[in-house]
Amino acid sequence: MDRAAALATDLRRRGVTDVLTDSTTRSIHSSDASLYRVLPLLVARPRSAEDVAAAVELCARHEIPLTARGAGTSVAGNAVGPGLLLDFSRHMNRVLDMDAGSRTAVVQPGVVQAALQLAAAPYGLRFGPDPSTHTRCTIGGMIGNNACGSRTLGYGRTSDNIAGLRAVAGDGTPLDLPTGKGPAALRDLVMANLATIRTEFGRFGRQMSGYALEHLLPENGFDVARLLVGSEGTLAVLTEATVRLVRDPAHRVLVVLGYDDIAAAGDAAPALLEHRPTACEGLDARIVDVVRRRRGAHAVPPLPRGAAWLFAEVAGDDEAEVLDRARRVAAGGEDALVVTDRAEALALWRIREDGAGLAGRSPAGLPAHAGWEDAAVPPAMLGRYLRDFESLMAEHGLTGYPYGHFGDGCLHIRIDVPLDRPGGRKVFRDFLVAAATLVAGYGGSLSGEHGDGRARSELLPLMYSEAALDLFARVKAVFDPADVLNPGVLVRPRPLDADLRVPAARRVGGLALAYRADGGDFAQAVHRCTGVGKCRADNTATGGVMCPSYLATREEKDSTRGRARALQEMLNGSAVSGGWRSPEVHEALELCLSCKGCASDCPTGIDMAAYKSEVLHQSYKGRVRPAAHYALGRLPLWARLAGRMPRAVNAVLRAPALRRPALALAGVDRRRTLPAFAQQTFRSWFARSRRPASGEPVLLFVDTFTDHFAPEVGRATVAVLEAAGYRPRISERRQCCALTWISTGQLDAARRILGRTVADLTEAAEAGVPIVGMEPSCTAVLRSDALELLDEAAAGPVARMTRTLAELLSETPGWRPPALDGTPVVAQPHCHHHAVMSWDQDARLLREAGAEVRRLGGCCGLAGNFGVEKRHYEVSVAVAELQLLPALREAGPETAVLADGFSCRTQIADLSPRRGVHLAQLLADRLP
Repeated sequence: MDRAAALATDLRRRGVTDVLTDSTTRSIHSSDASLYRVLPLLVARPRSAEDVAAAVELCARHEIPLTARGAGTSVAGNAVGPGLLLDFSRHMNRVLDMDAGSRTAVVQPGVVQAALQLAAAPYGLRFGPDPSTHTRCTIGGMIGNNACGSRTLGYGRTSDNIAGLRAVAGDGTPLDLPTGKGPAALRDLVMANLATIRTEFGRFGRQMSGYALEHLLPENGFDVARLLVGSEGTLAVLTEATVRLVRDPAHRVLVVLGYDDIAAAGDAAPALLEHRPTACEGLDARIVDVVRRRRGAHAVPPLPRGAAWLFAEVAGDDEAEVLDRARRVAAGGEDALVVTDRAEALALWRIREDGAGLAGRSPAGLPAHAGWEDAAVPPAMLGRYLRDFESLMAEHGLTGYPYGHFGDGCLHIRIDVPLDRPGGRKVFRDFLVAAATLVAGYGGSLSGEHGDGRARSELLPLMYSEAALDLFARVKAVFDPADVLNPGVLVRPRPLDADLRVPAARRVGGLALAYRADGGDFAQAVHRCTGVGKCRADNTATGGVMCPSYLATREEKDSTRGRARALQEMLNGSAVSGGWRSPEVHEALELCLSCKGCASDCPTGIDMAAYKSEVLHQSYKGRVRPAAHYALGRLPLWARLAGRMPRAVNAVLRAPALRRPALALAGVDRRRTLPAFAQQTFRSWFARSRRPASGEPVLLFVDTFTDHFAPEVGRATVAVLEAAGYRPRISERRQCCALTWISTGQLDAARRILGRTVADLTEAAEAGVPIVGMEPSCTAVLRSDALELLDEAAAGPVARMTRTLAELLSETPGWRPPALDGTPVVAQPHCHHHAVMSWDQDARLLREAGAEVRRLGGCCGLAGNFGVEKRHYEVSVAVAELQLLPALREAGPETAVLADGFSCRTQIADLSPRRGVHLAQLLADRLP
């Protein structure tokens, strides 16, 4: 029996029931949000403190390292390890107690920070520290790194907000702090080294590197709990925390100040602190430009003039006093904007929160990496440090987008170190050594909140004396003498250029998609995933879609990040060795809905739907495919045949004796109701109806779903366009965007079909005639996928002229929507509509029409062929239950259910008594 199997057996005997040793689980946990890849032997997901104690004891007995992990959003390689990975996020994720009187909460390590905020909100309380990953990071992870976030100026660091901890030391000793006084040997060690601790530790607020030994000084009360905060899981494993809460102020105002460059913003930040801001954040204009390019100009609210900004937030209970302070803050800048609108402020804060992902591509357009993303200096020195740091990057030929907690002197940046090229490791090492030397010269810290991890622990001798480093080793020995807990971090560190993930990736050729944004490199595409884990958060409240399968299952393998990790391991080839057909890859991709939500919602720009298509294409090229690929993947062919005798086909599909075997043969779940074929196709109706001879020309893209299943949508679209002064026409030949071939990975056929379609549409596009898509997923193919399957010269003109109905109407001079005053609308935007085109124009149109719109986030759950296929029904329904079905149950009979996507309307009809309508139908019904 190997070591992993032996430990797994012993863990189960001790009652630790959730132990995983399969290669898929190990692969997707091989990295966190850092550059590092360390394959664990096994993963366990504890349910109790007893499970944790058993794991620590058994790891010591088996001489297997143990690494604790929360959400896996650690940026410095703090949450990866070669032994047992203890994942707290699955089970130990509850708020155990909330005491409004003492303003404290008792939580398990795996509780997400945002979940704690929700639990505290009814009492008017909040947990102060709020890192940008607050929607998914765990309190245990925050304690491990001493996380801070944007509002440290107002609420302090995590270490400032801890009232007590329960943990298990590396030697198995249970710790109950502050009830217990801590190990006697630790007190003796401190008393013998007071001079070193007093002179080298606790010099400024963001000195996070190394152990926080200043908390052990007699004048600080020998606070062992605060020592453990920021110790990165190297001394003890947390089982419970009592955290302090603060009262949430009644009023918040954001002040945005513009500056000529990021260093000037750094110069200005210290002067703002006299106004007691809760936050003072710096942001480079180039990050905002990334948002505009990716999501459109509408995604960024107006900003003051400048190439860099400070976001200063002031808060309090007296509105007049808060506004007065905000005006005084604004007076400190050359150009400033006081933002009192909550929605506008949230949109700006979201840009800042997505900084780590948005900065994943450098100004040079190259992949940008963590590793030196968290240094801090005393705030008064920040401007000078920024100028020297920019010079250092230029000296090494590197670039990056700077941002960070400027009021605290903390800089975040990802840098385009060429790790995928020969010599990249040396560039990485040389730069980090030079950068550490620079920051130490400013009296700064290698880490300002992310911890040292594998990226910076080796550099600690540049910041601390030999006496301080010796203290670290001796403190480690008090708690963890056998070096069981997170070895290679802080004490006896691994080399900073060992275990790097990117250099180990292999390039693959013969790709079907172009990966234009990644230079045609599939490895670079999948390594866009930096692990920030936004796909593990519920983004639906703000209209987000990513990641519906993770929200339904709560399994890491069903997240965008988990899938990216499986693909990265495939490219590594050591643990996942079967190439495109690797079982680990297919298991991770099995529940991917191909919703494309990640393409817009992931700040790094991952497009898992495209990667899944590539995997399916490569896996089944020249081989027999699953039945659903033939039945659903070639649906337009069967629809065209059925269109010749729709009554007979519908009768067959309704007959129980024939329906079940037909569904089984097609790979369709028997619980699904198949939509009926229309008696008259849209094309047939259009050819037989009389059309006006005048009006601005517009070409309708007639997709299979509108033509054969929902011609009423096409008729309504024609009515709305004609009322708006257009003269709709359709192409002479039938066309297909090849969506179903794309989603099932039949990409050679998709290229041929789509190539013919684009060729037919090009004449109209080059003549400036708008092409209006009625089915969002097909419209998205013309706007996006066509550019990946064909080249820019062929597909570009059509992509640029393709519009949704709302986009075209919004561009039409003088057009006004028919009145929808007071009409309640529940809107389920199609995922591809959200991801590729954006649903904002639709929302604006409905607002102007007077409708009362409740916009749902998330996916409907059907997602084209996904929810129809066998093995997917339960997940499909679970996804629908996240937002769609509850909203339908709450909606009154007078509420219109708006769903432009045919699959969305099919899901609604299949799982509820309601019926969805297309925007064209909603508008056409109100035409005079």
